[in-house]
Amino acid sequence: MKTARIALLAAALAGASAVALGAFGAHALRDTLDERALATWRTAVDYQFWHALALFGTALLPRERSRAILRVAAFAFALGIVFFCASLYALALGAPRWIGAITPLGGLLFIAGWIALGVAAWRLRAD
Repeated sequence: MKTARIALLAAALAGASAVALGAFGAHALRDTLDERALATWRTAVDYQFWHALALFGTALLPRERSRAILRVAAFAFALGIVFFCASLYALALGAPRWIGAITPLGGLLFIAGWIALGVAAWRLRAD
């Protein structure tokens, strides 16, 4: 139960901050950043929203046989948001290009999270 609560809190935080960052990009940054940087910002917001929803769904799944694998999925989604989205936000704001080396690690974490979620779904008992 503790893992589900933490995943729900992480999903809520990720979703709320995605809304705030999306609004910030659309309003405060639209006259500051060029189109390429704004597109990078929007990509980060999109991925953050999708993976906030993935965290939410992970927290709601039954845990009878898949507690550990759901913990892995939630952890991978949360870390993926940090590495992937935060690195894109930083790049859009003009961070050094080497920050872009972090982005694929976040993508791999997203993939790992989806695979773990698939394994958990496979383990669900058919009623």
